[in-house]
Amino acid sequence: MNKAIPIQLIGGGLVGSLLTIYLAQRNFQVELYERRPDPRQGMFLENRSINLAISARGMKALKEVGLLDEALKLAIPMKGRMLHDLNSKTAFVSYGQQEHEVIYSISRHDLNILLLNKAASYSNVKINFDMRCITYDIEQSKLSFKKSTESITIPAHCVIGTDGSGSTLRKSLQKQLPFSTHSEAMLEHGYKELHIPAANNTFQMEKHALHIWPRKNFMLIALPNLDGSFTVTLFLSNKGDISFDALKTSAQVDNFFIRYFPDATLLMPNLAEMFFKHPIGSMVTVKCFPWHVDDKLMLLGDASHAIVPFFGQGMNCGFEDCSELAALVDKYPLIDWKNLFTMLEQQRKPNSDAIADMAFENFIEMRDTVTDPKFQLKKQVGYELEKRFPGKFIPRYSMVAFHPEISYYRAKQQSLIQDKLLDEICHSIDSIDSLDKINWKYVAKFGLFQCSTTPDNQTISLPQIRSKL
Repeated sequence: MNKAIPIQLIGGGLVGSLLTIYLAQRNFQVELYERRPDPRQGMFLENRSINLAISARGMKALKEVGLLDEALKLAIPMKGRMLHDLNSKTAFVSYGQQEHEVIYSISRHDLNILLLNKAASYSNVKINFDMRCITYDIEQSKLSFKKSTESITIPAHCVIGTDGSGSTLRKSLQKQLPFSTHSEAMLEHGYKELHIPAANNTFQMEKHALHIWPRKNFMLIALPNLDGSFTVTLFLSNKGDISFDALKTSAQVDNFFIRYFPDATLLMPNLAEMFFKHPIGSMVTVKCFPWHVDDKLMLLGDASHAIVPFFGQGMNCGFEDCSELAALVDKYPLIDWKNLFTMLEQQRKPNSDAIADMAFENFIEMRDTVTDPKFQLKKQVGYELEKRFPGKFIPRYSMVAFHPEISYYRAKQQSLIQDKLLDEICHSIDSIDSLDKINWKYVAKFGLFQCSTTPDNQTISLPQIRSKL
């Protein structure tokens, strides 16, 4: 790799700015292009969810570039979900059992500013704002931009696209070298941002929780902000009897919230006015292949694998992309970009597909099943198995959020097996108090634990387990 040849990064959001730092720290020349004005100059035009949940994978990446401590100063730890029922009663469900097993609410804008400032501090980085990428001519190795009314074309020999779910570079790639596989699944639900203000600079609800109002086919969530407020998001079908289409007047909005979210409604003054002021956002899952063309172009982050936000892993997955690319550069410093891009694609594609599937499944869990007694019993049993067999049984959420050493793909496959085990256990008991009545010998056939009932005391391999189910 010739480090004197600049790498052009398209998209100065979270993933693009983090990747710029990784590459700059490895002495590459980096040119970062962002379509928006410089957000550090007060031009905050983002029309996306303004709060994010950062967990272990994202924290690992931030630690690697030396920004974790600064980032956590901007964040609020959330220890679990606070469930709100129709009668305004609440129930807290912990995310994990260890003190460190928390996720953090952080402002997308504030985190982006932190990353951009760090990226700009390197002499080998040039950041260009107000540069909207129009197309990339792969054959000619040229990038075209629109800056105000001016069209600009530049030579580009190594381009990395971190330009989000609507990626211009992905569309350019698809037109010039069609994907072998490509899908963009738009969720039938949209979302709308709302706001619960602070009361005398204090939080009006529990600050160390992600609040959820699950209502079967729709839900409301709220994440805490440093100023004592909460960012609230309504996830609702776009069409139907209960939908955004059905909320056309202030009276309809007020009646809807009073009926389904009575306690939250009391905390949001001027609710209807705020509701109509904010746009309806859309959510899409993007799966494509390949992600790269030789040594010319690589897609990363949402540009290659956008996912719905219900596992809080979109940013974390994109940050993990950056971390793994940096690790490959460190491990193979003499290998060219074509081979590095190929290796990264092979590593990340199965994992990004897995978290995309799990994110959608978590949407169903959050809105539909989280209040179901059978679901709650399975959760309790899962936690108990984790206590009894530490390191050998880890619930799906914990594998994804707190164990970056476990790949998304492995977490998905392992959790499918564990779910069958939990179903079998919970079929035999009606409460967590009955767990000790279980005959633990049959548990061994699932190969989840090293115990005396397995041949020669060894855990069965995953292929063996799958063949038995």
